[in-house]
Amino acid sequence: MVDFAFTPEQRNLYFEVRRFVEEHIVPFEQDPRWTRHGPSEELRSELQALARKAGLLAIHLPPAYGGRGLTHLEQALAFEAAGYSPLGPTALNIMAPDEGNMHLLLAAGDEEQKRSWLLPLARGEIRSCFLMTEPGGAGSDPGLLATVAEPVGSGRYRVRGRKWFITGAEGAALGILMAKVPDHGPTLFLMPMDQPGVRLVRQQETIDGSFTGGHWEVALDGVEVRESWILGALGEGMRYAQLRLAPARLTHCMRWLGGAVRAQEQALAYARKREVFGAPLGSHEGVGFALADNELDLRASRHWIWWVAWLLDRGERARHESSLAKVAVAEALFRVLDRCVQVMGGLGVALETVTARLFLELRAFRIYDGPSEVHRWAIARRLLGRQQPISPFAA
Repeated sequence: MVDFAFTPEQRNLYFEVRRFVEEHIVPFEQDPRWTRHGPSEELRSELQALARKAGLLAIHLPPAYGGRGLTHLEQALAFEAAGYSPLGPTALNIMAPDEGNMHLLLAAGDEEQKRSWLLPLARGEIRSCFLMTEPGGAGSDPGLLATVAEPVGSGRYRVRGRKWFITGAEGAALGILMAKVPDHGPTLFLMPMDQPGVRLVRQQETIDGSFTGGHWEVALDGVEVRESWILGALGEGMRYAQLRLAPARLTHCMRWLGGAVRAQEQALAYARKREVFGAPLGSHEGVGFALADNELDLRASRHWIWWVAWLLDRGERARHESSLAKVAVAEALFRVLDRCVQVMGGLGVALETVTARLFLELRAFRIYDGPSEVHRWAIARRLLGRQQPISPFAA
């Protein structure tokens, strides 16, 4: 039976993170070190030092890695609270792509890989990136993967290919690389980003700006990787990527829900104080309905997230359900931000307000970890392939 009766400790977790973000992180939102391409390394380090002091750094991880061993439902509470500021997830070291990469290392890494990479990631000493998306289309369709890792003897492979929209590539110490190994198939490698042949081609100009290092096109010109760097098993890259993607889709939803809550609070405050046509803005029906629709979308999004988190905590893969939640939440939260901008008028499109910046981030979220259309296509394919009647218990 689904039970969202949170304990006092779990409720306190939400408010602990929310207070920290409001008091210590929100004041940095006007810091010039938050650039068009995300917070600088200096700002990231300063924010994470504050979270470390507060005992909130990488709290999602098990205690062995400095965290609190949160369940997925507890992550939903903490990550939403962290997302109240676009800088909050960076401060707590639960931002993409590092949070997803930490989850993957925890699930698939051997002890040496965890010691070498997961520990420093958890401590915020290094950053990572995930090198999968390619100009030829590998991203939405992983079957188009063109990057190849050719065996060259002595347990080594030579990698050639090109990746793009690689979040956080600049300054990352670790890259989790997806490449095809002949006769085996897609394989994940833990690749130090300072390897000879790794070349940052260009920083890509995008509308979002909350990820340290921005987004990059990366060339792999004969990069040598070792057999001991394989994450998981040879030829099992797609399976491990899915192991990463289902929870990562959900944690994106958690973080951006917090941002949408922030925008709704700003729109409500504006609607209460702004006088127009002789009455507070919010008393006009068109504005009031927009704010009411926001409340509907926020509540629905939160319950989508909690439901899938509950399934993951039960040990289910929840691949279908995470696709449902990703589409429903991404679309709903974008509607929330769009309405908030409209309610706030000129101020809503001014980048001096966090609402305008959140609007840009939420537009990009409809594409992160699979565009809504790709998820809808996958959902429809599963539905059409089923024979059983529709019921509350259909998986």
